[in-house]
Amino acid sequence: FWYTGLLPDLAVVRDRSTGTKHRIFRALSLGWTGAHDQWLNYSRGYLFFAALATPLVISVHSVVSWDFALGVVPGWHTTIFAPYFVAGAIHSGLAMVLTLMIPLRRIFRYEAIITLNVLENVAKTIVLTGLIVGLAYATEYFIAWYSHNPVEWDSFRWRATGEYAYGLYFMALCNVLIPSLFLFKAVRTRIVWLFAISLVINFGMWWERFVIIVGGVAHDFAPHGWGLYAPTLVEYCIMIGSFSLFFFLFLLFCKHLPSVSMTEMKETVTHGG
Repeated sequence: FWYTGLLPDLAVVRDRSTGTKHRIFRALSLGWTGAHDQWLNYSRGYLFFAALATPLVISVHSVVSWDFALGVVPGWHTTIFAPYFVAGAIHSGLAMVLTLMIPLRRIFRYEAIITLNVLENVAKTIVLTGLIVGLAYATEYFIAWYSHNPVEWDSFRWRATGEYAYGLYFMALCNVLIPSLFLFKAVRTRIVWLFAISLVINFGMWWERFVIIVGGVAHDFAPHGWGLYAPTLVEYCIMIGSFSLFFFLFLLFCKHLPSVSMTEMKETVTHGG
């Protein structure tokens, strides 16, 4: 979907470049010339991939959640994980959109394209997804209590009162309570607040995964296996390397590829949008 949408813009970069850069973009543009039949096939293919991507978002995160839910570890074996993970993915995805768009908007002077109204609408949607995530947190405890499974209920009670209790309350604060500040127009129309809260949500969603994974295996069936997790230097390096790789690829994209679709901008100008 992403690559298909780039094809017309890649052809524009190809036509305006020389040397090695021209050869690279000539290969990437796949022979795009802007002919009528190409535009027709492009529109059909782009619409098809957009329709395919929507259920893909749901299916991918549902399958990932079932990797946990089909296990027997207390705190993982629950039927709510599929909608829980999908809602969390949308919540963190919207926050990451703000985190990336706001600096991009400032650096490349996209204020006329990425307007404050666009950012405000993203913030409004974050309020909704935050409430859904909060409902999922509460439903987890309800299911554990209603199941009358002593091991499951003990695991969730330990999660709220044990050594990792701070993680539970911290993720609830970052993912549910602080995003609710977007209910106030004075907050969701301030760029500083939008950026700061988006960072808080991203960190909170990372911490949610920590609570689920580490909290589950730290207090499972066997009391002799209970303990606290201490990450090693290698694990810190893997985490830092993952973040670094993501931002490296993002900056590489912003440097060499159009960060705003020229094709869609032409359509907006043509139709007076």
